[in-house]
Amino acid sequence: MYSDSLNTVPHLTTVLRGPLQHLESHLLQNQAEIEKWFRQQWHIAPAPFYTSVDLRNAGFKLAPVDTNLFPGGFNNLNPAFLPLCIQAVQSAIERINISTTRILIISENHTRNLFYFESILTLRDILQQAGVEVRIGSMQPNLKAPQEIMLPSGYSITLEPLIRIDNYVSVKDFMPCIILLNNDLSDGCPPILENIQQLIMPPLHLGWYTRLKSKHFTHYRQVAQEFSQQLNVDPWLIEPLFKNCGEIDFMKRSGEDCLADNVTALLHDIQKKYTQYQVPYKPFVIIKADSGTYGMGIMTIHDPEEIYHLNRKQRTRMAATKAGQKNTKVIIQEGVYTFETLGEAVAEPVVYMIDHFVVGGFYRVHTERGINENLNAPGMHFEPLAFVDSCITPNQDMEPDACPNRFYAYGVIARLALLAAARELQE
Repeated sequence: MYSDSLNTVPHLTTVLRGPLQHLESHLLQNQAEIEKWFRQQWHIAPAPFYTSVDLRNAGFKLAPVDTNLFPGGFNNLNPAFLPLCIQAVQSAIERINISTTRILIISENHTRNLFYFESILTLRDILQQAGVEVRIGSMQPNLKAPQEIMLPSGYSITLEPLIRIDNYVSVKDFMPCIILLNNDLSDGCPPILENIQQLIMPPLHLGWYTRLKSKHFTHYRQVAQEFSQQLNVDPWLIEPLFKNCGEIDFMKRSGEDCLADNVTALLHDIQKKYTQYQVPYKPFVIIKADSGTYGMGIMTIHDPEEIYHLNRKQRTRMAATKAGQKNTKVIIQEGVYTFETLGEAVAEPVVYMIDHFVVGGFYRVHTERGINENLNAPGMHFEPLAFVDSCITPNQDMEPDACPNRFYAYGVIARLALLAAARELQE
């Protein structure tokens, strides 16, 4: 099922100096206190069932830029570390409902994306090896009977139509204890899942039809400030600044002034930090849909005047997100450079967590994108990394940027984003 992969580590092309090296040294020196702090936080706000976090390492700062509560890509994890995924699932089930014996995964509807279903296959196998029965349900409107899908790996999965009986959802001859959503609900909340008696993870209100990235990063800002107080460091080193404004219509060009004003203010704030830390690069911002995923509705802006000169193709691309949903709200986020490269291609780490455990990750690599661009775009590929041990056990005898220590820093920052998501979950 799993292809062999080289455990390559992208090269950090900018010298680690000053603030980030100070931060990473702090992480190493305070590992025990950090882990104690996390344990206390998970007791207050239990983690979502599963999460993936996109990080960017600029050499002078390390920050999350996106947090996905319906992660795909499990097939891109290094198979050598799947036992950690299984253990994390077992721990999560013991915490949530130890009597759980059956889980129903509800998948996305895009059946043409076979690599997505490779991820569902891997997720199913992890759950099964954790000791539960698993079936895969689908909300495709035209699915009336089980459908077998052959995958590039040579394996197959079977999608089954959902059945609603009273306040329970099932598939034929299978009544689940838990519904595990891997459908991000971009199209809205489906009536078949409303007011059911079974536990749904993540809960419906965290679907993209209501969830906002600006709310997540508001939680993250608070988490970063609390954590930074523990370490006595500047929270900007681990936090992307952001702003948002009201309704915008890219096609009718309404809301442009608000957008441009917020870009101006954010670029000014970023430049102040660049000046403080003597960062020799030009600030930029990323404008992206405040809800939604798949790297849609995203653009890079260096100057607010660019807002007034978008061509029709750019406006059309920003006007809609997944499934053609109209994009009327955006988040304006500090652009974080990535100075990690694999060969000639830029790369960014993606860290996966089940419950509050780091279970793996990979580098998203793009040969046609630059250090200031979104890499979650057609043409990307993935390099699995066997960095799970390093995310948990750094080596204080090595330099801060040595692989175990860099990856430990990744695991810490990813878990801060996870904690922000846990606080979202509590609302």
